[in-house]
Amino acid sequence: MARRPQTRRPGRSLDNGADATETAALHEVTLLEPFRALFYAPFYLAEALGAFARQGVRVRLETAGSPDAACARLLAGEADLAWSGPMRPLLLRSRDPACTLRSFCAVVMRDPFLLMGGQRRPGFRLEDLPGLRLGLVAEVPTPVWCLRGDLAARGIDWSALTATTGRGMAENAEAVAEGRLDLAQLFEPFASRVEDAGGALWYAQASRGHTAYTALYATEAGIAARRPALQAVIRALAEALAAIRRLPASEVAAHLAPRFPDVPASHRVRGIARYQALGLWDAGPAFPREAYDRLAAAMLASGAIDRVPDFEACIDTTIVEDALR
Repeated sequence: MARRPQTRRPGRSLDNGADATETAALHEVTLLEPFRALFYAPFYLAEALGAFARQGVRVRLETAGSPDAACARLLAGEADLAWSGPMRPLLLRSRDPACTLRSFCAVVMRDPFLLMGGQRRPGFRLEDLPGLRLGLVAEVPTPVWCLRGDLAARGIDWSALTATTGRGMAENAEAVAEGRLDLAQLFEPFASRVEDAGGALWYAQASRGHTAYTALYATEAGIAARRPALQAVIRALAEALAAIRRLPASEVAAHLAPRFPDVPASHRVRGIARYQALGLWDAGPAFPREAYDRLAAAMLASGAIDRVPDFEACIDTTIVEDALR
């Protein structure tokens, strides 16, 4: 993956060329992305297709740099909403029932992380992990929690793994290619880099089924105060999700090119095609209850939380229902 791009310049909005007369009438919303990633494709596609302006919203997209930074800025009132894992309100509400964060508008409801090995290994199973040198993703915690949940469901002791932690995906991808790791936990386009070096996909974490991975979120007060504007964002994302389910990967990748100038076109196409085949965007914008339950179970199994907050406390389903009536 390329370096993270800089935050958008003040005043630059995702209105896809709407003229001054149009934009004067649009809702304006500041939306935080945690970092740039191919699996966030529907958000960028909504921009590229002009869906935001068509739905009556002018979106100012700012890159926070990390999920924690996005959450901090949202709670500080510096933005209207952000996208990130539904793990955020689940985690914070498990610690403090007074937390007011709520997720809504499901976008990525399958795990985008892939276990990539240095060579082909047909028939690989998660039961084969003990004894292998595994590089775990360091940038975000959710994929590790989910893998721990997968292993716990199979009765595999996490402590039996020979796992390397604290290194980024770029470094782990290089270590796999050079034989210093047997496999690593990566998302696209790092997975494509490993394939180009002779490696192969061993296991797709998306295969476990729907898992709550990425949605919009905001404070309860923010949802109440900006409800019409947020509903316009939801409708735009519904457009983008419908488009990414039907468009060929090459067309989606072309639309995303301005957001990923340093990612080779072949990697963009391959990454989008892989994620389409895995059903990464096959749910939403309505929130699948099973996706929340599966994420919560993984977080419990990994020790990230010691209790599961109610679905209704963490997920606002009514705003999506009302937006799509």
